[in-house]
Amino acid sequence: ITRLESTDQPLPESAPHALATARASAVFEILLCSGIPSQFALAGMFALAGFTPLVGGRLSFGYIATLLLLDATLLIALIFWLLRRRGEHPRDVFLGWRPVGSEIKLGVGLTIVVFALAVVILSTARMFFPSLHNVKENPLQDLIQTPAQAFILALVATISGGLREEIQRAFIIHRFEQYLGGAHVGLILYSLVFGLGHSLQGWDAVLTTAM
Repeated sequence: ITRLESTDQPLPESAPHALATARASAVFEILLCSGIPSQFALAGMFALAGFTPLVGGRLSFGYIATLLLLDATLLIALIFWLLRRRGEHPRDVFLGWRPVGSEIKLGVGLTIVVFALAVVILSTARMFFPSLHNVKENPLQDLIQTPAQAFILALVATISGGLREEIQRAFIIHRFEQYLGGAHVGLILYSLVFGLGHSLQGWDAVLTTAM
């Protein structure tokens, strides 16, 4: 369709319909891989099995860790299946054409920048807009009661908050780049939704994670 639009030839009658179908399919895939349907589905299965998120009025460490790990596994598998279904290669989407070694070096360097930026934004928000700090204690931090739990949660965060979110973000921005207005539109919208997903931790956390 892009090639046809770049010429002086009129579009075939079926082209607008095909583009609308592709866009609708892309929106459906993005919503499906947003993490919301999969977590609701897993939470429903847990409820049927009698596995509850609260123990003694507090979040259950086992529940949260299991939910995040299973959700990461399910979501990554779903994304790979959707790519294969369209005849796309996951390596092209997630690694691209740049040399992997130089990308790893760049990623390690940017990790320091991102953490520094997060500290600056969070500190600035709490200093000048203290009302944004509406959650005094992070409920996820309260899950950690022992060194073993700290290690397990770090592992869960690496898989669920690192690997899964990077694959998820790459896939969603890829679909925006293809059908929904470009990668920059996808980056902005995804960042806003990603920030709002941390509202449980307070509005200052929403601002920091979105940025």
